[in-house]
Amino acid sequence: MTDYKATLNLPKTAFAMKANLAQREPQTLKRWQKENIYQAIRTARNGAPKFILHDGPPYANGNIHIGHAVNKILKDIIIKSKTLSGFDAPYVPGWDCHGLPIEHNVEKKIGKAGVKVEHNVFRKKCREYAAKQVAGQKEDFVRLGVLGEWDTPYLTMDYKTEADTIRALGKIAKNGHLVKGFKPVYWSVVGGSALAEAEVEYHEKTSNSIDVKFPIDDITDFAARIGFEQVPANAAIVIWTTTPWTLPANQAVSLNAELDYVLISAGDATIVVAEALMEGVCQRGELENPKVLATFKGSVLENLALQHPIYSKTVPIILGDHVTVDAGTGCVHTAPDHGVEDFNVGKKYNIGTLNIVGGDGVYRENVELFAGQHVYKVDEAILDALSQRGHLFHAAKLVHSYPHCWRTKTPLIYRATPQWFISMTANGLLNDVKNAVDGVEWLPSWGETRIRAMLESSPDWCVSRQRTWGVPIALFIDKNTGDLHPNTEALIEQVAQKVEQGGIEAWFELDAQVLLGDDVDQYEKVTDTLDVWFDSGVTHSSVLSQRDNLHYPADLYLEGSDQHRGWFQSSLKTAMAIYGSAPYKQVLTHGFAVDQNGHKMSKSLGNVMSPQTVFNDLGADVLRLWVSATDFSGDMSVSETILKRTADSYRRIRNTVRYLMANLGEFNPEQDLLPAGELVALDAWAVERTAQLQQEILAHYETYELHQIYQKLHNFCIVDLGGFYLDITKDRVYTTPTKSVARRSAQTAQYHIIQALVRWIAPIMSYTADEIWQAMPGASELPIFAETWYALPDCSARALKPEVVDLLAEVKGELNKVLEQKRSDGEVGKSLEADVVLYCGDQLRDVLSSLDDELRFVLMVSKVTLATKAQAAEAKAEATQLDGLSIQVTKTTTNKCVRCWHHSDTIGQHAEHPELCTRCVTNITTDGEVRRYA
Repeated sequence: MTDYKATLNLPKTAFAMKANLAQREPQTLKRWQKENIYQAIRTARNGAPKFILHDGPPYANGNIHIGHAVNKILKDIIIKSKTLSGFDAPYVPGWDCHGLPIEHNVEKKIGKAGVKVEHNVFRKKCREYAAKQVAGQKEDFVRLGVLGEWDTPYLTMDYKTEADTIRALGKIAKNGHLVKGFKPVYWSVVGGSALAEAEVEYHEKTSNSIDVKFPIDDITDFAARIGFEQVPANAAIVIWTTTPWTLPANQAVSLNAELDYVLISAGDATIVVAEALMEGVCQRGELENPKVLATFKGSVLENLALQHPIYSKTVPIILGDHVTVDAGTGCVHTAPDHGVEDFNVGKKYNIGTLNIVGGDGVYRENVELFAGQHVYKVDEAILDALSQRGHLFHAAKLVHSYPHCWRTKTPLIYRATPQWFISMTANGLLNDVKNAVDGVEWLPSWGETRIRAMLESSPDWCVSRQRTWGVPIALFIDKNTGDLHPNTEALIEQVAQKVEQGGIEAWFELDAQVLLGDDVDQYEKVTDTLDVWFDSGVTHSSVLSQRDNLHYPADLYLEGSDQHRGWFQSSLKTAMAIYGSAPYKQVLTHGFAVDQNGHKMSKSLGNVMSPQTVFNDLGADVLRLWVSATDFSGDMSVSETILKRTADSYRRIRNTVRYLMANLGEFNPEQDLLPAGELVALDAWAVERTAQLQQEILAHYETYELHQIYQKLHNFCIVDLGGFYLDITKDRVYTTPTKSVARRSAQTAQYHIIQALVRWIAPIMSYTADEIWQAMPGASELPIFAETWYALPDCSARALKPEVVDLLAEVKGELNKVLEQKRSDGEVGKSLEADVVLYCGDQLRDVLSSLDDELRFVLMVSKVTLATKAQAAEAKAEATQLDGLSIQVTKTTTNKCVRCWHHSDTIGQHAEHPELCTRCVTNITTDGEVRRYA
């Protein structure tokens, strides 16, 4: 018996059947590093238009988490897609290296700077710690398949970057935006430093919610002011606060001049509160049958003296617009040390600060009753003091949102201290920043609304910190006046040059006389350090403007949506203060990774998804595919179940690619590629469909709609290719002669498809794309990431019309339903055992009949007969959901060809090949059958 299997073109490929990503990817990574493919990409794009995505620096502390992975993968996908679009798109990763968290970790190991260890030694250990953290994070980022300048990233602790950060400060000072002020700022008592708005997080906190009586000192004066003579001697103003610890610093009670206030009597109590809040206050104080004795405006009580509820002194009533009736009593406890509004209204009345709380949150020695106590722990002692004096009107517990330090996660206090600020009002900086928002494209569009809302109430930015490990505020100020040295611009440059050589230590070790000469006795060095948000915020100046392969402004900033209050804002403010322009053209934001139930990830909930676990178990390409498959404009759900589904999608895409590659096993495009005009119509359609999809995919890459790319790529592989085109052409590829037009046509189309497809997936499934590229016929020696999008040939003149293909797909789908039912009933087995009659309306029959005998190859059955719609009832055909189509399926009575497995009445007609159909005889004895359509 003849071995007809040897005459078939069964698939062969070097592209592996199994993914084994977790094992294969590290090997690929080693080759990338050995071949330095990042530099190969840069060389290939030398001279091309630039696209600069500026990396927002992650903090150099701890292992990367899933949010880091999302951010870096998104950046890498965009960089690679822009490179394929022909841009020179270098990627310079960066790290934020100064600040409190690093200090805390170093303190745990060697002790506090200036106490257990010298400051210079402490800074050295901080630098070493940060470098170690960078190395660990870098290894994981590289493992994710992210290409970039990993050997020369930017670090905010690099000597040159530290120097350029100081230069940026000098430019801001020169432009009149840097001021020194004394006012309340957020203060971390754990960190012992001021914080800026961007470093504040809000978490729930249980506080003491108390109403306190301030007895009226001069009842006669009060009675005369309100026009009510019989005021009881115990009359008191009632305030409400959730920070009892601030009461020792109380210096006034604020009222609103235009609000209506009432004098209330109930039982033994006589109190003054805002009329609008009277009911709530009486309920809290359990006052029964309260009687309003008098009503009056807040303005009549200005400067009325009140007895302090704890100390033997009086405080005045003052007036301020910040007093509202949203909550409380309408009478506001005022401590200028511990509130911005308190501080501002106090200035109007020449009420200064007391400075009774130290930087460690402990009351100073001169504080009566509470000296040495910590503000976190003093509330109960204060409540006791109020109760003993009969001034505690009401006390309860309140759970509310409260400001916390973004790093130590501890509650913050407001504390008045001398600090350096970037003034948002002195020279109109805030207005300039708001106007600059108009010239930026914010993606998604709600990003503009978000940053505008945050800028609307943006206060002066406190940029000074009382830390050891940070870029110094390298200024000299007059010891008497606090004014900057008149030669500050030149001094800044001299200091920056020294820092370039020796790092920030050069400032701290600097003998001021070296720079100041005879002025040394008049001026002193500033010892504060800069806010780390300033370090990262000025990287447009210290990195973008300094590196030859980058430019200012960046084309794109891409970070999580929390950075509207962080890096996006600090970058915009400093750029406007230095250059008068925005540092970016586009700002793209992504959501946060949450679990499958939408819950924030936390170790306590046990729902943390480690990127290291994912790429070690499933492979980085599965993680990358999940990122692309998720609409990152909102929160991104991830879990083991979700990633397993993603892995299934990955395998379906990979198997489609594998099949295409298998069909091209011996294909040499230089010799075997057919021109567009010679393609079989179905193959020409497949190329045209690919070209149409490529237009859509490239448009989605341009607008960063990665989830749309995933959906269309997935559907293309599963529906257009796997469910239709490849299914149909399998017979032709396997059974026609190697060099036949019928087979070469299919191979040509599939070569074009894989050339386009490998580029589409390269930014997303980078390891897989590289593996395909290594095994592909006709691939260039350049890395796939240095290629450009594939130029597909125009096959429109030859192709089946899309509407015809759509109709064929519908008919095929309806037929498959009938075949499946027949299989279940045991009437037929494989589809090639079926004889099919299609009962059609005239229009449908005209389309189907145009394919002639090739219709059976499209439908993958051995015989198809077309009949009129009128004949369907007599034949008892199966109705379908396609209008005008009924189907009859019976089991064939003809024999099966041992080569192509089609059933045919032509088997046995050729004496030398009695087991073959005439088509197979043609295919093994001639140049092959002629095919026009399928």
